[in-house]
Amino acid sequence: MGTLTSNLHNLLVTFYRPTATRFKILIEEKAFPSDHYAMSSHIHSRGIDPAVGLVTIGARPGETSIRTEDIIDLIQKDKEIALVVLSGVQYYTGQLFEIEKITAAAHKEGCIIGWDLAHAVGNAPLRLHDWDVDFACWCSYKYLNSGPGGIAGLFVHEKYANDTSLPRLAGWWGNNKTERFEMKPEFNPSEGAAGYQLSNPSVMAMACLIGSLELFDEAGFDLLRSKSVRLTGYLEALLLEVLSRHFTADRFRILTPPQHEQRGCQLSIEFSERMMDVFKGLKERGVICDERKPTVIRIAPTPFYNSFTDVYKAVYHLKDILDAMYP
Repeated sequence: MGTLTSNLHNLLVTFYRPTATRFKILIEEKAFPSDHYAMSSHIHSRGIDPAVGLVTIGARPGETSIRTEDIIDLIQKDKEIALVVLSGVQYYTGQLFEIEKITAAAHKEGCIIGWDLAHAVGNAPLRLHDWDVDFACWCSYKYLNSGPGGIAGLFVHEKYANDTSLPRLAGWWGNNKTERFEMKPEFNPSEGAAGYQLSNPSVMAMACLIGSLELFDEAGFDLLRSKSVRLTGYLEALLLEVLSRHFTADRFRILTPPQHEQRGCQLSIEFSERMMDVFKGLKERGVICDERKPTVIRIAPTPFYNSFTDVYKAVYHLKDILDAMYP
Protein backbone atom coordinates (compact mmCIF):
# COMPACT_ATOMS: atom_id res chain seq x y z
CA MET A 1 0.00 0.00 0.00
CA GLY A 2 1.08 3.57 -0.56
CA THR A 3 4.73 4.56 -0.68
CA LEU A 4 7.47 4.18 1.91
CA THR A 5 7.39 7.70 3.33
CA SER A 6 3.60 7.99 3.24
CA ASN A 7 3.38 4.69 5.13
CA LEU A 8 5.91 5.95 7.66
CA HIS A 9 3.83 9.09 8.22
CA ASN A 10 0.75 6.90 8.54
CA LEU A 11 2.35 4.72 11.22
CA LEU A 12 3.80 7.65 13.15
CA VAL A 13 0.28 9.01 13.68
CA THR A 14 -0.48 5.82 15.59
CA PHE A 15 2.77 4.95 17.31
CA TYR A 16 4.33 8.31 18.16
CA ARG A 17 2.40 9.27 21.30
CA PRO A 18 4.55 11.87 23.10
CA THR A 19 3.91 12.84 26.70
CA ALA A 20 5.36 15.57 28.88
CA THR A 21 8.07 13.18 30.08
CA ARG A 22 8.59 10.91 27.06
CA PHE A 23 8.59 12.70 23.74
CA LYS A 24 11.83 11.94 21.87
CA ILE A 25 12.37 9.85 18.74
CA LEU A 26 15.67 8.02 18.26
CA ILE A 27 17.03 7.43 14.74
CA GLU A 28 20.48 6.74 13.36
CA GLU A 29 22.61 9.79 12.67
CA LYS A 30 22.86 9.14 8.95
CA ALA A 31 19.37 7.77 8.37
CA PHE A 32 17.93 8.28 4.91
CA PRO A 33 16.99 11.98 4.60
CA SER A 34 13.29 11.22 4.17
CA ASP A 35 13.27 9.53 7.59
CA HIS A 36 14.80 12.64 9.14
CA TYR A 37 12.15 14.77 7.45
CA ALA A 38 9.27 12.52 8.55
CA MET A 39 10.36 12.31 12.18
CA SER A 40 11.06 16.02 12.44
CA SER A 41 7.71 16.91 10.91
CA HIS A 42 5.79 14.74 13.37
CA ILE A 43 7.73 16.08 16.33
CA HIS A 44 7.06 19.64 15.13
CA SER A 45 3.36 18.88 14.55
CA ARG A 46 3.01 17.97 18.24
CA GLY A 47 4.42 21.31 19.31
CA ILE A 48 7.90 20.02 20.14
CA ASP A 49 11.16 21.51 18.87
CA PRO A 50 12.81 18.87 16.61
CA ALA A 51 16.21 20.07 17.84
CA VAL A 52 15.19 18.70 21.23
CA GLY A 53 12.82 15.90 20.25
CA LEU A 54 14.95 14.15 17.62
CA VAL A 55 17.84 12.12 19.02
CA THR A 56 20.45 10.52 16.74
CA ILE A 57 23.13 7.92 17.25
CA GLY A 58 26.18 7.33 15.10
CA ALA A 59 29.30 5.23 14.92
CA ARG A 60 32.17 5.80 17.32
CA PRO A 61 35.06 7.95 16.07
CA GLY A 62 37.17 5.98 13.62
CA GLU A 63 34.46 3.34 13.11
CA THR A 64 31.88 3.00 10.33
CA SER A 65 29.18 0.84 11.94
CA ILE A 66 26.95 1.66 14.88
CA ARG A 67 27.49 -0.73 17.75
CA THR A 68 24.41 -2.48 19.09
CA GLU A 69 25.58 -1.91 22.66
CA ASP A 70 25.75 1.84 22.02
CA ILE A 71 22.16 1.90 20.75
CA ILE A 72 20.95 -0.07 23.76
CA ASP A 73 22.99 2.07 26.17
CA LEU A 74 21.40 5.26 24.83
CA ILE A 75 17.89 3.78 25.05
CA GLN A 76 18.57 2.80 28.67
CA LYS A 77 20.02 6.15 29.69
CA ASP A 78 17.65 8.59 27.97
CA LYS A 79 14.32 8.11 29.71
CA GLU A 80 12.69 10.74 27.46
CA ILE A 81 12.81 8.46 24.39
CA ALA A 82 9.29 7.40 23.46
CA LEU A 83 9.91 5.91 20.03
CA VAL A 84 12.85 4.21 18.28
CA VAL A 85 12.87 4.06 14.47
CA LEU A 86 15.94 2.55 12.83
CA SER A 87 16.83 1.13 9.42
CA GLY A 88 16.95 -2.63 8.99
CA VAL A 89 19.92 -2.15 6.68
CA GLN A 90 21.64 1.23 6.82
CA TYR A 91 21.42 2.69 3.33
CA TYR A 92 24.83 4.40 3.31
CA THR A 93 27.04 1.82 5.02
CA GLY A 94 25.10 -1.38 4.36
CA GLN A 95 25.10 -2.37 8.04
CA LEU A 96 22.39 -4.87 8.98
CA PHE A 97 21.19 -4.03 12.48
CA GLU A 98 20.43 -6.63 15.16
CA ILE A 99 16.68 -6.09 14.94
CA GLU A 100 15.61 -8.70 17.46
CA LYS A 101 18.09 -7.65 20.14
CA ILE A 102 17.46 -3.91 19.77
CA THR A 103 13.68 -4.41 19.71
CA ALA A 104 13.80 -6.37 22.97
CA ALA A 105 15.95 -3.69 24.60
CA ALA A 106 13.60 -0.91 23.51
CA HIS A 107 10.57 -2.72 24.88
CA LYS A 108 12.35 -3.37 28.18
CA GLU A 109 12.73 0.40 28.59
CA GLY A 110 9.08 1.05 27.69
CA CYS A 111 9.71 2.35 24.16
CA ILE A 112 7.76 1.62 21.00
CA ILE A 113 10.03 0.54 18.15
CA GLY A 114 9.59 0.51 14.38
CA TRP A 115 11.88 -0.29 11.46
CA ASP A 116 12.43 1.19 8.01
CA LEU A 117 13.14 -1.93 5.96
CA ALA A 118 13.69 -0.28 2.58
CA HIS A 119 17.09 -1.97 2.14
CA ALA A 120 16.31 -5.08 4.18
CA VAL A 121 13.13 -6.53 2.69
CA GLY A 122 13.98 -9.14 0.07
CA ASN A 123 17.62 -8.86 1.13
CA ALA A 124 18.01 -10.01 4.73
CA PRO A 125 16.16 -12.56 6.90
CA LEU A 126 13.23 -10.95 8.72
CA ARG A 127 10.98 -12.41 11.46
CA LEU A 128 9.03 -9.30 12.44
CA HIS A 129 6.25 -11.08 14.32
CA ASP A 130 8.58 -13.41 16.21
CA TRP A 131 10.88 -10.51 17.10
CA ASP A 132 7.90 -8.56 18.52
CA VAL A 133 8.47 -5.55 16.24
CA ASP A 134 5.71 -2.99 16.80
CA PHE A 135 5.63 -1.70 13.22
CA ALA A 136 7.68 -1.58 10.05
CA CYS A 137 7.45 -0.20 6.54
CA TRP A 138 9.33 -0.69 3.28
CA CYS A 139 9.39 0.02 -0.42
CA SER A 140 9.44 -2.67 -3.11
CA TYR A 141 11.55 -1.12 -5.86
CA LYS A 142 14.90 -2.29 -4.49
CA TYR A 143 15.32 -5.98 -3.66
CA LEU A 144 11.65 -6.78 -4.34
CA ASN A 145 12.20 -5.71 -7.97
CA SER A 146 8.94 -3.85 -8.62
CA GLY A 147 10.55 -0.84 -10.31
CA PRO A 148 10.68 2.88 -9.44
CA GLY A 149 7.51 4.14 -7.80
CA GLY A 150 6.36 0.60 -7.01
CA ILE A 151 3.85 -0.03 -4.27
CA ALA A 152 5.18 -0.15 -0.70
CA GLY A 153 4.19 -2.17 2.35
CA LEU A 154 3.78 -1.95 6.09
CA PHE A 155 3.64 -4.28 9.08
CA VAL A 156 1.73 -3.85 12.33
CA HIS A 157 2.21 -6.48 15.01
CA GLU A 158 -0.65 -8.84 15.69
CA LYS A 159 -0.98 -7.54 19.25
CA TYR A 160 -2.47 -4.36 17.74
CA ALA A 161 -4.67 -6.22 15.24
CA ASN A 162 -7.98 -5.26 16.80
CA ASP A 163 -6.97 -2.29 18.93
CA THR A 164 -9.36 0.38 17.69
CA SER A 165 -8.40 2.73 20.53
CA LEU A 166 -5.19 3.71 18.75
CA PRO A 167 -5.46 6.88 16.65
CA ARG A 168 -4.84 6.44 12.94
CA LEU A 169 -5.35 8.00 9.57
CA ALA A 170 -8.46 6.41 8.12
CA GLY A 171 -9.45 5.83 4.51
CA TRP A 172 -12.06 3.93 2.56
CA TRP A 173 -9.71 1.11 1.58
CA GLY A 174 -8.89 0.43 5.24
CA ASN A 175 -12.53 -0.06 6.18
CA ASN A 176 -13.71 -3.59 6.84
CA LYS A 177 -14.18 -5.01 3.35
CA THR A 178 -17.30 -6.97 4.32
CA GLU A 179 -19.16 -3.68 4.70
CA ARG A 180 -17.06 -1.33 2.56
CA PHE A 181 -19.76 -0.87 -0.05
CA GLU A 182 -22.45 -0.15 2.50
CA MET A 183 -21.03 3.40 2.45
CA LYS A 184 -21.45 4.03 6.18
CA PRO A 185 -19.95 7.26 7.54
CA GLU A 186 -18.45 5.44 10.53
CA PHE A 187 -15.01 3.90 10.02
CA ASN A 188 -14.74 0.23 10.98
CA PRO A 189 -11.11 -0.76 10.38
CA SER A 190 -10.06 -4.05 8.86
CA GLU A 191 -8.02 -6.26 11.15
CA GLY A 192 -4.30 -5.62 11.49
CA ALA A 193 -2.20 -3.81 8.92
CA ALA A 194 -5.04 -3.92 6.40
CA GLY A 195 -6.84 -1.33 8.52
CA TYR A 196 -4.08 1.18 7.75
CA GLN A 197 -4.79 1.23 4.03
CA LEU A 198 -6.09 4.54 2.75
CA SER A 199 -6.92 4.44 -0.94
CA ASN A 200 -7.40 1.90 -3.71
CA PRO A 201 -3.89 0.83 -4.82
CA SER A 202 -2.77 0.97 -8.43
CA VAL A 203 -3.49 -2.28 -10.24
CA MET A 204 -0.41 -1.76 -12.42
CA ALA A 205 1.83 -1.29 -9.36
CA MET A 206 0.42 -4.46 -7.81
CA ALA A 207 0.99 -6.41 -11.03
CA CYS A 208 4.63 -5.29 -11.18
CA LEU A 209 5.20 -6.62 -7.67
CA ILE A 210 3.32 -9.90 -7.72
CA GLY A 211 5.53 -11.45 -10.38
CA SER A 212 8.60 -10.84 -8.23
CA LEU A 213 6.94 -12.18 -5.08
CA GLU A 214 5.95 -15.35 -6.90
CA LEU A 215 9.60 -15.88 -7.84
CA PHE A 216 10.63 -15.42 -4.20
CA ASP A 217 8.18 -18.17 -3.26
CA GLU A 218 9.46 -20.41 -6.03
CA ALA A 219 13.15 -19.93 -5.26
CA GLY A 220 12.87 -19.94 -1.46
CA PHE A 221 14.40 -17.13 0.57
CA ASP A 222 16.84 -19.37 2.45
CA LEU A 223 18.48 -20.44 -0.82
CA LEU A 224 18.60 -16.85 -2.06
CA ARG A 225 20.19 -15.69 1.18
CA SER A 226 22.76 -18.49 1.01
CA LYS A 227 23.81 -17.44 -2.48
CA SER A 228 23.79 -13.78 -1.44
CA VAL A 229 26.22 -14.41 1.42
CA ARG A 230 28.60 -16.17 -0.95
CA LEU A 231 28.30 -13.53 -3.68
CA THR A 232 29.03 -10.62 -1.36
CA GLY A 233 31.80 -12.54 0.36
CA TYR A 234 33.37 -13.19 -3.04
CA LEU A 235 33.08 -9.50 -3.93
CA GLU A 236 34.79 -8.51 -0.69
CA ALA A 237 37.59 -11.06 -1.15
CA LEU A 238 38.29 -9.92 -4.70
CA LEU A 239 38.31 -6.24 -3.75
CA LEU A 240 40.91 -6.87 -1.06
CA GLU A 241 43.05 -9.20 -3.20
CA VAL A 242 42.84 -7.80 -6.74
CA LEU A 243 42.93 -4.18 -5.57
CA SER A 244 45.41 -4.73 -2.75
CA ARG A 245 47.78 -2.03 -4.06
CA HIS A 246 45.05 0.58 -3.94
CA PHE A 247 43.65 -0.67 -0.65
CA THR A 248 47.01 -0.46 1.13
CA ALA A 249 47.47 3.03 -0.34
CA ASP A 250 44.18 4.06 1.33
CA ARG A 251 42.49 4.91 -1.97
CA PHE A 252 39.38 3.06 -0.86
CA ARG A 253 37.93 1.26 2.13
CA ILE A 254 34.86 -0.91 2.72
CA LEU A 255 32.39 0.68 5.14
CA THR A 256 30.15 -2.40 5.41
CA PRO A 257 30.81 -4.86 8.25
CA PRO A 258 32.80 -7.95 7.21
CA GLN A 259 30.54 -10.35 9.15
CA HIS A 260 27.82 -11.73 6.85
CA GLU A 261 25.24 -11.67 9.65
CA GLN A 262 25.74 -7.89 9.86
CA ARG A 263 25.12 -7.12 6.20
CA GLY A 264 22.93 -7.96 3.22
CA CYS A 265 23.98 -7.92 -0.44
CA GLN A 266 25.49 -4.47 -0.40
CA LEU A 267 29.09 -3.39 0.05
CA SER A 268 29.62 0.33 0.46
CA ILE A 269 33.02 1.32 -0.91
CA GLU A 270 34.35 4.69 0.16
CA PHE A 271 36.93 6.41 -2.04
CA SER A 272 39.37 8.91 -0.62
CA GLU A 273 39.10 11.03 -3.77
CA ARG A 274 37.55 11.19 -7.26
CA MET A 275 34.61 8.95 -6.40
CA MET A 276 32.48 10.35 -9.23
CA ASP A 277 35.26 9.67 -11.75
CA VAL A 278 35.35 6.05 -10.58
CA PHE A 279 31.57 5.80 -10.76
CA LYS A 280 31.52 7.25 -14.26
CA GLY A 281 34.16 4.76 -15.36
CA LEU A 282 32.18 1.83 -14.00
CA LYS A 283 29.03 3.05 -15.71
CA GLU A 284 30.84 3.39 -19.05
CA ARG A 285 31.97 -0.22 -18.70
CA GLY A 286 28.43 -1.45 -18.07
CA VAL A 287 28.72 -1.98 -14.31
CA ILE A 288 25.38 -0.98 -12.79
CA CYS A 289 25.87 0.30 -9.26
CA ASP A 290 25.10 3.61 -7.59
CA GLU A 291 26.81 6.47 -5.82
CA ARG A 292 25.98 8.23 -2.61
CA LYS A 293 27.74 11.54 -2.21
CA PRO A 294 30.16 12.57 -1.06
CA THR A 295 32.40 9.50 -1.24
CA VAL A 296 30.56 6.16 -1.53
CA ILE A 297 29.81 3.71 -4.34
CA ARG A 298 27.38 0.93 -3.43
CA ILE A 299 27.81 -2.42 -5.18
CA ALA A 300 25.12 -4.99 -4.40
CA PRO A 301 25.28 -8.36 -6.19
CA THR A 302 21.77 -9.75 -5.86
CA PRO A 303 21.22 -13.51 -5.91
CA PHE A 304 18.26 -13.48 -8.30
CA TYR A 305 20.11 -12.20 -11.33
CA ASN A 306 23.79 -11.67 -10.53
CA SER A 307 26.47 -14.34 -10.96
CA PHE A 308 29.96 -14.85 -9.60
CA THR A 309 31.20 -13.99 -13.10
CA ASP A 310 29.43 -10.61 -12.83
CA VAL A 311 31.26 -9.94 -9.58
CA TYR A 312 34.61 -10.98 -11.07
CA LYS A 313 34.15 -8.70 -14.08
CA ALA A 314 33.04 -5.74 -11.95
CA VAL A 315 36.13 -5.93 -9.75
CA TYR A 316 38.49 -6.15 -12.71
CA HIS A 317 36.76 -3.19 -14.35
CA LEU A 318 37.32 -1.29 -11.12
CA LYS A 319 40.97 -2.35 -11.14
CA ASP A 320 41.42 -1.01 -14.67
CA ILE A 321 39.91 2.32 -13.64
CA LEU A 322 42.07 2.70 -10.54
CA ASP A 323 45.21 1.52 -12.32
CA ALA A 324 44.66 4.24 -14.96
CA MET A 325 44.07 6.88 -12.30
CA TYR A 326 47.06 5.80 -10.20
CA PRO A 327 49.66 4.21 -12.54
